[in-house]
Amino acid sequence: MLKRAFVSTALTLCLSLSVYAADLPRGTPEDVGMSSDRLSRLETTMESYVEQGRVAGVVSLVARQGKIVHFKAAGQADIETDHPMARDTIVRIASMTKPVTSVAVMMLFEEGHFLLSDPVSKFIPEFKDLPVYVSGEGDQMVTRPASREMTIRDLLTHQSGLIYGGVISTGAIAELYDSKGITPGASRPDGAEPLTSLADFTQRLADVPLAHDPGAQWSYGVSTDVLGRLIEVVSGVPLDQFFQDRIFGPLGMRDTAFWVRPEKQPRFAAVYTFDDAGQLTTLVGPDEARFATPPPAPSGGGGLVSTANDYAKFCQMLLNGGSLGGVRLLGPRTIELMTMNHLKGEKTELPAFAGAGFGLGFAVITDVAATQVMGSEGEYSWAGFFSTDFWIDPKEDLFGIVLTQTVPYGSNPMRQEAKRFVYQAIIE
Repeated sequence: MLKRAFVSTALTLCLSLSVYAADLPRGTPEDVGMSSDRLSRLETTMESYVEQGRVAGVVSLVARQGKIVHFKAAGQADIETDHPMARDTIVRIASMTKPVTSVAVMMLFEEGHFLLSDPVSKFIPEFKDLPVYVSGEGDQMVTRPASREMTIRDLLTHQSGLIYGGVISTGAIAELYDSKGITPGASRPDGAEPLTSLADFTQRLADVPLAHDPGAQWSYGVSTDVLGRLIEVVSGVPLDQFFQDRIFGPLGMRDTAFWVRPEKQPRFAAVYTFDDAGQLTTLVGPDEARFATPPPAPSGGGGLVSTANDYAKFCQMLLNGGSLGGVRLLGPRTIELMTMNHLKGEKTELPAFAGAGFGLGFAVITDVAATQVMGSEGEYSWAGFFSTDFWIDPKEDLFGIVLTQTVPYGSNPMRQEAKRFVYQAIIE
């Protein structure tokens, strides 16, 4: 009864919104206390990345005080067809999906469906009494009981004991992920049946031991994909429908989805990597089959495509304390909770991200000096596998987005470069 009432309420809300949230207004840098001349260094640098063959194309966007003051595209979305990168180019945002899923979870939290301390097994029974890996592999694998059950907060903070498969992680547990075909977005190994649903995903995942005790350490992995299944169980609707009805529709994120519709395919970018000579080469074309149809098991951890304009609306909603254009998704205090550092004990900093802890779905800056780039304490962010980045700075009332389609991530320090040129342009 509760689920049916929830679905009815959600659909009523969606249908009652006669218009989407409007695009963010435009302004000049001087309107918001920035220098046009100094901010132009960002555009020059992004163009130089293209000219030097470090990326095929790039889109960058900066907004302050609710106004977009920089929105530029350079290079090509598809070198082979000489198709230019444009401000409305659709890209794979990969793990920038995670903050969207985390927002969806917190919407359900606000509605009273669960506590963050609730065990995941309360909603996904197959996760009851998951063992922890000790040693060995195959028939010789040794496990032990976990010190406690995994909670919803553990999933949001990547302290669940779940990891990724061989795309990112290594070892016996990562190999099991691959053999069972449960690493979202990865090439399916021989013999692994394709996932049929998120329920199928969590069932397969429940057959693999945890890499460590819940709460013991931060380990990047499929935690947010499990949250996608949690959303389905609690809301009673498929993940992609929940996103569309409760987030994308109300915010006017018209180009954000788990697949690219045929009429939008010409705007979809290719993905590039580097050959042995260091030259850009196509890794995946814009006609990638994986995004040609709706996926049966949409990845809440990394499956979305989007545009800079769409993601800007999502960022502004967060910066506004949970609302945009008269549409409220979350309350301000919930955003505050999400953007606190939830890593405690000896490990309060993310591995390989100096000066940052982790909140409920975001990295959170705790020590600006340690990052070695300008910013603010409390700034929060995340990135995507294909070299997409965003950051939100509440103290400066500012956010930035940089989108390319290049692997490996980190081959270019684009977020650091972008932040440098954005913050040096602030003069008031």
